[in-house]
Amino acid sequence: MAKQPQPISPVKNFFAGGFGGVCLVFVGHPLDTIKVRLQTQPKPQPGQAPLYSGTFDCFRKTLVGEGVRGLYRGMAAPIIGVTPMFAVCFFGFGLGKRLQQRKPDDILTYPQLFAAGMLSGVFTTAIMAPGERIKCLLQIQAATGETKYSGSLDCAKQLYREAGIRGVYKGTVLTLMRDVPASGMYFMTYEWLKNILTPEGKSVSDLSVPRILFAGGLAGIFNWAVAIPPDVLKSRFQTAPPGKYANGFRDVLRELIREEGVASLYKGFTAVMIRAFPANAACFLGFEVAMKFLNWIAPGL
Repeated sequence: MAKQPQPISPVKNFFAGGFGGVCLVFVGHPLDTIKVRLQTQPKPQPGQAPLYSGTFDCFRKTLVGEGVRGLYRGMAAPIIGVTPMFAVCFFGFGLGKRLQQRKPDDILTYPQLFAAGMLSGVFTTAIMAPGERIKCLLQIQAATGETKYSGSLDCAKQLYREAGIRGVYKGTVLTLMRDVPASGMYFMTYEWLKNILTPEGKSVSDLSVPRILFAGGLAGIFNWAVAIPPDVLKSRFQTAPPGKYANGFRDVLRELIREEGVASLYKGFTAVMIRAFPANAACFLGFEVAMKFLNWIAPGL
């Protein structure tokens, strides 16, 4: 295993992670819009074709009907949420690594890196859950032609007015179920790939841009391979009318399996995987660039 850069600084992780998150949203939001619309499209009536036949059909219809702006619908919520969310995510990962080190120069095992990643998933849920709820509602609103919400802030206000803080945080348990194991896989895979790609005798901090992009992109794919089923349940649950799923995600799961089969848990798979590589490659590249800058201006932080 290649030597990990030391010492670990959760504070630097916080700021570098925020910048990485912004890079991820700009690159990945269009395909996130496609993913949510595919996951939440209504079941067609007998004899009728589905609203979208697949990823590329959804992309084409969105682009033709709404233009490029349609692909970036609801981006304000993730941009507002993603900067602090990824900052907290990378902070949680850095803290999780630091807590498991007995000495500053200890090199962590992959199970320890997985555990540190899981901690980051717990940290981000408080920000992620409401941001995801607002984003999903705005993304499907444009597809249905309704205009209930004028924007992210209006959506948040209406949700709070209708159901209080519980309405804003609807889907929190499912967000945890998605992000805790997926974040563990995300960070462990990235560190594993960095170690594999680091030449013998070199430091992981010296990795070239193409290798960072490759490691970050594949980490995103591994992350979403774990996250897609709970993400489908979360999207359905968060966009459902009040009271539709009285028993929470169990009702969503039963309905999906009964009506559409197990394959329905992987709706949006193509859109997710097309998005995962470039978005997460951009995220980790942004993180590494920001981290090098912070190490340069504040080496002792």
